[in-house]
Amino acid sequence: MKGQGRFVAVDLGASNGRVVSGTVNAGLLTLSEHARFANGGVAVRGRLYWDVLALWQGMLAGIRAASREGPVDSVGVDSWGADYGLIDESGELLRQPVHYRDPRHVAALRRLVSLTDPADLYRRNGTALQPFVTAAQLLAEDAGRLQGAYRLLLLPDLFGYWLTGVAGAEVTDASTTGLLTADGTTWDRELMDRLGIPAGLFPPLRRPGDEGGRVDPVLQDELGLGQRASLRVVASHDTASAVVAVPAEDTAFAFLSAGTWSLVGVELERPVLDERARNAGFTNEQGVDGTVRFLRNVMGLWLLQESLRTWERQGLSVKLAALLEAAADLPPAHWLFDPDSGSLMEPGDMPTRIQAACRACDQPVPTSPAEVGRSVVDSLALAHRRAIRQAAELSGRKVEVVYLVGGGARNRLLCQATADASGLPVVSGPVEATAIGNLLVQARGLGLLGTDLGSLRACVRRSFAFERYEPGDITCWDRADKGLESPKNQIHESASRGESPRTSASR
Repeated sequence: MKGQGRFVAVDLGASNGRVVSGTVNAGLLTLSEHARFANGGVAVRGRLYWDVLALWQGMLAGIRAASREGPVDSVGVDSWGADYGLIDESGELLRQPVHYRDPRHVAALRRLVSLTDPADLYRRNGTALQPFVTAAQLLAEDAGRLQGAYRLLLLPDLFGYWLTGVAGAEVTDASTTGLLTADGTTWDRELMDRLGIPAGLFPPLRRPGDEGGRVDPVLQDELGLGQRASLRVVASHDTASAVVAVPAEDTAFAFLSAGTWSLVGVELERPVLDERARNAGFTNEQGVDGTVRFLRNVMGLWLLQESLRTWERQGLSVKLAALLEAAADLPPAHWLFDPDSGSLMEPGDMPTRIQAACRACDQPVPTSPAEVGRSVVDSLALAHRRAIRQAAELSGRKVEVVYLVGGGARNRLLCQATADASGLPVVSGPVEATAIGNLLVQARGLGLLGTDLGSLRACVRRSFAFERYEPGDITCWDRADKGLESPKNQIHESASRGESPRTSASR
């Protein structure tokens, strides 16, 4: 480790975006936040879109603010996976990208299953079948629009293209498409041909640490970056960047990236492609330095976020901090439901849907906001427990501790409930794990940190504080696990039968 450098991370989440700069000096990373802006779906005539132009404005404002405070060596961009923009030969965006929660994807997933053998598909790419996987989304596209497009750019690559004019596909995000080979080395053009997806849409693959091109000269001046600033390719799938910032010292851990989604799994050297993993709804995604994130998607804190929005629309003043404080006084593992129910996927009246989900599982029904909040936390904790145990069993990886990173690390009730339910200690933090992982890969590219993941994680341990939650009495969670019918990943299981999650959930 030598010298110092300053980097900017653009970290775009499904509920908000942020721009954070990081300075590495003597092996320590310090952060400064320069912008935070709201994000979410925009509904227009029955279609749900992302407003990427508003995100672009927010990120430029943040980069400009960061550059005012000192020279910037590079910029890295990460976001959620699977969603994309289509551009024409002149680089113009053909339309705003469709949101992964748009209902059109349910029918597209049925079509994907009808065109392929799901078991063969899993052996090819290791990707769990879910409605938002890019391969399914593309089957919902108008054929003329696809034929008229020049490039498909996943969202972080789209913003990188706007910054530099250089098109590429970063591999950790590309591995969420269902169109990448399981080893992460190449696009599966044979599968694209079978599905009628033009293979020429997909740009060359790039890996975390690669140079992404110089920032466009006009933007250099506009943003005050200077001529040396470049785009550094990072782990552009936000979970991949978050896992870089897990402060683990060995391999006997599970990660839990808790935010709008809970991404629960283990880090491996190679994918797990057998039928047990497929039937359990696990996906294999590329990580930094050739690692594999073997994980399962759990619906996550979206359930609370959408509940708060519902109460606000109803004129109720419910604040998250007060809600969780009241929920902590209620008995654990009492109001339970399957958070992976397809009925909870789309925006809408989430408290009413949660009540229906509890009835469907023959469980007590929450009535007050505090009871709904407790039901969400405890149902997620039980889902985390199952995913952790399945990940360990299916991969053969020993798990002795859970590292919970991301915004959910602020939720003390969730952290403790996850420790209690899993019977494992939970180490929470860092909260800004995704931005930190983004910055660390940039710093390594400039030679300021060691070359392996262990060196990056050692920097995290030196630079940030963490909280440890020891497990309490697991008895009520064992009882709840036996009393609650084993939740099925309805999105995955219905896909393997060629049905929609909504149809499966309504039975």
